[in-house]
Amino acid sequence: MDQLPKRPANYVPLSPVGFLPRANAVYGDRASVIYGRVRFTWRQTYQRCRRLASTLLSLGVCRGDVVSVLAPNVPAMYEMHFAVPMAGAVLNTINTRLDAGAVATILRHSGAKLFFADYDYVRLASDALRLLAADGTPVPLVAVIDDIDSPTGARLGELEYEALVAHGDPDAELPPLEDEWDAITLNYTSGTTSAPKGVVYSHRGAYLSTTSLLLQWGVTTEPVYLWTLPMFHCNGWTFTWGMAARGGVNVCIRDARPADIYRAIARHRVTHMCCAPVVFTILLEGDAATRQLETPVHVLTGGAPPPAALLERVERIGFKVTHAYGLTEATGPALACEWRDQWDRLPLPERARLKARQGVSVLSLADADVKNADTMVSVPRDGKTVGEIVLRGSSVMKGYLNNPEANENAFRGGWFLTGDVGVVHQDGYIEIKDRSKDVIISGGENICSKEVEEVLFRHPAVADAAVVAMPHPRWGETPCAFVVPRNNAAELSEDDVLAFCKKRMARFMVPKKVEVVGALPRNALGKVEKVKLREEARKLAPTVPAQKPKRKTTTSSTTVGGRREEQPVAHVMAVSRL
Repeated sequence: MDQLPKRPANYVPLSPVGFLPRANAVYGDRASVIYGRVRFTWRQTYQRCRRLASTLLSLGVCRGDVVSVLAPNVPAMYEMHFAVPMAGAVLNTINTRLDAGAVATILRHSGAKLFFADYDYVRLASDALRLLAADGTPVPLVAVIDDIDSPTGARLGELEYEALVAHGDPDAELPPLEDEWDAITLNYTSGTTSAPKGVVYSHRGAYLSTTSLLLQWGVTTEPVYLWTLPMFHCNGWTFTWGMAARGGVNVCIRDARPADIYRAIARHRVTHMCCAPVVFTILLEGDAATRQLETPVHVLTGGAPPPAALLERVERIGFKVTHAYGLTEATGPALACEWRDQWDRLPLPERARLKARQGVSVLSLADADVKNADTMVSVPRDGKTVGEIVLRGSSVMKGYLNNPEANENAFRGGWFLTGDVGVVHQDGYIEIKDRSKDVIISGGENICSKEVEEVLFRHPAVADAAVVAMPHPRWGETPCAFVVPRNNAAELSEDDVLAFCKKRMARFMVPKKVEVVGALPRNALGKVEKVKLREEARKLAPTVPAQKPKRKTTTSSTTVGGRREEQPVAHVMAVSRL
C-alpha cells in the first residue's frame, strides 16, 4: 500500500476557496449576496472574484503577499475572501474600530502590499498611512471601496474597487494552490488582555473549520445568512466561505442596528446569523423584547460567555441560540454546545443554563481539554475544578507572525494554551469561567468574574454587567461591578445591587463596589474592554492609613492559567472563609 502515490486525481490541497467554483457550477442562478438594492448570483460572484484576482496579479501581487482591507460587511469584503487567495496572496481584514495608530501598526507588521479602505474609513486610512510614511515604512498601494449601492465618489489615491473588478479578466489563468499549509489569511487578535498579535491561518485549517462548523451547527442548503458578525472577526467565523459551500444568501448590512437587523430578518426571511452576546442586549432594547419573530432564526453566539438570563430572554423572541467558544488562534469557534433532544423537555431557565456552556470540541480539532497548566494533568469532570482550556488539531493557527517568543509560550506539550480558565462537567461539556487574567484573587480565594456577572444579570433592573478586580488594602483584590440599568431604571442603586447579590452568592464573592454606568466599554467584537474597567476600579479602590501588622502573615502562591501569582494572606482570612 505504501507504493501507491499521490496523484492529481486523488490528492488536491484542501482550501475553502474551492467552494466558490462549486457554487458557480451548482448554485449559479441562486442569489449569493444582497446589499441594499444590489443583488448578485453565485455565477456573478464567481466572475467578480476571478476578475479581481487577475487584477491583483497585474498590480504585482505575488504568492504570500499581504492584502489588507479596512471595511464593514459589504460585498467587496465578502468577495476578497475568495479573490485574494485566488491570486495566491494572504488576506488581512482589519478591525474598523481601531485608531490610526493601531491600523498603522498592523500595516507595518504585516508588510501589506495593497490596502483597500471603505469610503467611510478614508480619513482613518489616510491618518494611518501618514504615520507609516513618517517613520519611513514603505506605504502600500491604496484602493478605495466606494458604496456599490449609492456611490459617493470618495477616493484615496487613483484606484477604486469596482474599477479594479471591471478591469480584470475572468478567464485569466490563476496560480494553483500547491500546498494546503500555505497561509490564506492573517488576523490580528483583539488585544483585550495583551498587545495584538498576527495570527496566520492555513488553507487546510480554514477548510476544515468551515466544514466542521457547518456540520455541527446543522446548516443545510440554501440558508439565508445575515451578516451581523463582522467579517474581520476570524473571517466571519469562516462563514464567508461556508455560505458558498451551502449555496446560501449573504445578507450584508453595514451596521448592526436593531432596526436594520429586524428589517433584514423580515424582508429576506433570514434563517441564520452569528453575533457576540452584546448584540442580544441591542436586540432587547426598548419594546423589542416584546416582539415575536415570524419564523425562528438560528443564532451562533460566542465571545464573552452569555449569561443564562440573557439567553432566556432572546429565546422567548424566537432566536434559537447555540453557544460556541473560540478565539482567533483557533480559526474561530473551537467548542460548540451540541444540543441534546432530551434537554428540550427541561424548563426554559434550565435550558438557558445548559446553553450557556461552551460544549464539546468542533470536528476539526483532534482534542480539547481543561488541564492544570503547571502539570498538564486533566482536571476531574466535576464542574468545579478549574484549569486552562487547551486545544490541538488542524484548525489551530499556523502561529503568530514574526513572534517566536509568543509561539513558544502558546504551544506546549503538544497543546495550544488558550489562556482561558474553565471546568469540565460530568457529561464532558466544557464551561469557560474566565480569562486567566480576569480571575479575581481575594484573600487567597479565586473568584470567577463570570459567576458574579451571572447573578447580576438575574437582577430585573440590570441590562448589562461586568466585574473586574479592584485593589483592596486588606484582601488584596475584591470584585468591583459595573452595571447598566435596564431602560434607564432610576431605582437601580448600589445598595439595591449589593442586597440582591448577598442573597445569591457566597459573601466573599459579593462586590465591594458597584458603579451604575450608562454603557460598558466594548470593542468591535463585542468584548467588554476590562482593561479600561480595571483602570476605573483602581480609582474607586478604598484606602486605609498604614498600620502596624497585628497578625502574622504568610505568602500564598496561587496558580492561574499556568502563571504563579504571589498574594499576601492573613491567617485569619482562611478561617473567615470557612
